[in-house]
Amino acid sequence: MPYFPFFWDPTMILIIIGLAISGFASMYVQSTYSKYSNIESQKGLTATDVVKKILVSSNMPNVRLEGIRGNLTDHYNSEENVLRLSDSTRNSTSVAAIGVAAHEAGHAMQDRDNYSFLRLRSALVPVTNFGQTAAFPILLLGFFLGGSEILINIGILLFSLTLLFQLVTLPVEFDASKRAIRVLEDQNILTAEELPQARKVLNAAALTYIAAAIASFLSVMRLFLLFGGGRRRR
Repeated sequence: MPYFPFFWDPTMILIIIGLAISGFASMYVQSTYSKYSNIESQKGLTATDVVKKILVSSNMPNVRLEGIRGNLTDHYNSEENVLRLSDSTRNSTSVAAIGVAAHEAGHAMQDRDNYSFLRLRSALVPVTNFGQTAAFPILLLGFFLGGSEILINIGILLFSLTLLFQLVTLPVEFDASKRAIRVLEDQNILTAEELPQARKVLNAAALTYIAAAIASFLSVMRLFLLFGGGRRRR
């Protein structure tokens, strides 16, 4: 029976570890957000109010503010120049919601300032999407063609683009959170007691990006272990 490395294999433990880390990070951010979503900010501003205030004070009148359905689906789209706040965030006056909204405003500030890592991440999006689509078909083709070293290495390289994208994402997310906390403090939106609470929410969210990068690294490591630089195990 030929060896087929894409299903169960001892190296699958790396995938399981990656899933466990990602699952833990997801549960942690949900529990942290839930905890601080029950703490109302003393100023009584909604997350929407906060974003509008930041956009005006930061000289970003061209950024559109829209709602989007879902829970914690908040994001800033640099191509459309639009910041979207989710159902669970936009009308909330909680410390958690304000922290998340300010984080997305931080991305808008990055866009305004031509932040290099944000530009690099945007440039990597189409390349990464192509890599995710093409990697496994090329790996499978290389495998069935007698372990073609060239095709297998190309497949691994394409798969590794996801890891590169996630590594570039880390400074983008950390910087957006840093900007968020700074603007919340400078504009006196949150009190000295509330700022550390918002920071905990943003730090928990950052763990999901770290976990995703670790999981991708483990997946790439598995492919290297399986194919040994292009040589198929027998």
